[in-house]
Amino acid sequence: MSYDLLPASRRDAMTRAGLWRDETLLDHFRRHVEAHPDKTAVVATRAESGAEARFTYAELDRLSDQVAVGFLRRGVGDGDVVSFQLPNWWQFPVLHLACLKVGAVSNPLMVIFRERELTFMLGLAESKILIVPARFRNVDHRAIAAGIRADLPRLAHVFVADGEGEEDFANLIAADITDAEAAVLGGRRLSPDAVIQLLYTSGTTGEPKGVSHTSNTMLANLVPFAERLHLGPADVIHMPSPMAHQLGFMYGLVLPAMLGATAVLQDIFVAETMAQQITREGATFTMGATPFLNDLADHCLRTGTPTPTLRIFVSAGAPIPRPLVVKAREALGAAIISAWGMSENGAVTTTRVEDPQDKVTSTDGCPLPGMDVRVVDLHGKVVPAGEEGMLQVRGCSNFVGYLKRPGLAQVDQDGWFDTGDIARMDADGYIRIAGRSKDIIIRGGENIPVVEVENILFKHPAIAAVAVVGYPDPRLGERACAFVMPRAGMSITFEEMVAYLKAQKMAVQYIPERLEVVAALPQTPSGKIQKFRLREMAKAATGA
Repeated sequence: MSYDLLPASRRDAMTRAGLWRDETLLDHFRRHVEAHPDKTAVVATRAESGAEARFTYAELDRLSDQVAVGFLRRGVGDGDVVSFQLPNWWQFPVLHLACLKVGAVSNPLMVIFRERELTFMLGLAESKILIVPARFRNVDHRAIAAGIRADLPRLAHVFVADGEGEEDFANLIAADITDAEAAVLGGRRLSPDAVIQLLYTSGTTGEPKGVSHTSNTMLANLVPFAERLHLGPADVIHMPSPMAHQLGFMYGLVLPAMLGATAVLQDIFVAETMAQQITREGATFTMGATPFLNDLADHCLRTGTPTPTLRIFVSAGAPIPRPLVVKAREALGAAIISAWGMSENGAVTTTRVEDPQDKVTSTDGCPLPGMDVRVVDLHGKVVPAGEEGMLQVRGCSNFVGYLKRPGLAQVDQDGWFDTGDIARMDADGYIRIAGRSKDIIIRGGENIPVVEVENILFKHPAIAAVAVVGYPDPRLGERACAFVMPRAGMSITFEEMVAYLKAQKMAVQYIPERLEVVAALPQTPSGKIQKFRLREMAKAATGA
């Protein structure tokens, strides 16, 4: 399959500049297996059962070989999509490594997705295999998968972690590997330009877009990221963010395997548990949205719990309030790093460990090597420092296209990608996100597809018009509020709205947390809803 953002000219420019090194994660991983086979690669705990799994680099290599052979025996090969809707369990890194070994595409899916989202995503990807947990957080994922399977003719196999019978994930792990199968695994090398990851992201159309990355685009981000933050094989990387997010996937799964470091995975975020894991495992680095930082700092201050080994906490997904940085530094004794990025390109900007506090609290960082950023006006002209405009990026870690949506990415002939964000840049080249031109609410680092929520609510028989906007929240960054104009003689309550959206099999995290019933929605003379006024109304109602 061709991708519209991977022309030969881009490849030539990236390789000439030394930004694409034509390596894959497997190249790095195998060097670490050979150099220190007995070093701990992954520690994964499960909050609900208390189970813990630990794997050395040699064990992780062997286990991923066995799953790779399980894939081969089921006809999975180059370009086939393997979808896994899993928490941060040990199966996650094993599955990605196995996919790399057979040339398949890893398609991580958030555990919050339900029938509506899954049917669309698996159908568009033509997924060949789906792996789900039997149950997680009181949700029967096995039953959900069984219920949608009839609508997915390309889905050949479903495997269930903690499952039973033929669908048990254990059956995907080959008990033995023949010489011929070992030769297949050992005799192939993944192309660094092959698509290795398909990750869905929300968009203004309400239809998720399948972001596609290669080894070159992904590693071109992680190498300079690690260099800027002085990360190496001695680090222990703690990951509380879901690995089905780009943040969790790139920096909790790929980064430690690339470095030869140890990954510590947390499947359900609880600040107390995170603090315990950091202390017990000697974690030196972690990364997450602002609520993770706030809650961990609060816990450590309240209990007097130290995290002496933690050197760096990277906070991304929302601006970090200045008081939080002060509090977190006092509580954790770590450098607090602000960052900005997208599924389409990973972390594009970060502050530096050496930066003064005002850069951390007033900016989202400066570009990583290999990435360019600019702020332009409506005519594409670069605006002066300090002025707001549209944020555009280009460079080595930009993705290679949206699955089956050629031309959908807003990229001009010079390679500038329109992020949809509004930003300003200071005289030092540091950016600050000021807002979003795309209609997205970011709740605790999770993008809420506003148009999709609105479209579903609009189908409710009591609703004549609806608009969903975000309003500030000190912990999550934003929450969602639905403004509804009811039909004549009809009404709707908050409880009825929630029940309706749940009946539509929508992810619970997408459901608005407030409902405001209004006689009319504010509009422009042309009839366009003035969402900025609704945001002001929602903000005022909270006293924010």
